[in-house]
Amino acid sequence: MLDSPAMTRVDESVVAHVARLARIELRDDERRLFARQLAEVVAYAESLQALDLDGVVAFGGGGAAPAFRDDEARPGLPKGRALASAPDAADDLFRVPRVLP
Repeated sequence: MLDSPAMTRVDESVVAHVARLARIELRDDERRLFARQLAEVVAYAESLQALDLDGVVAFGGGGAAPAFRDDEARPGLPKGRALASAPDAADDLFRVPRVLP
């Protein structure tokens, strides 16, 4: 957890340091872009830290029942019905464009 905004300052030097640790070469424009994007992510995370969560019960805690149904096997969609909406089907299979050479 981050203690203060001063600790969360993300600038190009931080991005360059992390890139060196990861052995990634970045151009100047990439460092500027990533610094701006990471600063936005950190600012958003800090805004979440500032939320007042008093009275909010953690999932599964405080006796609250989970809002999920039990996991039980049920019949699946019939093959013909599933394939009926496929843009391209053949031999009871979905046909898709080749992705590997």
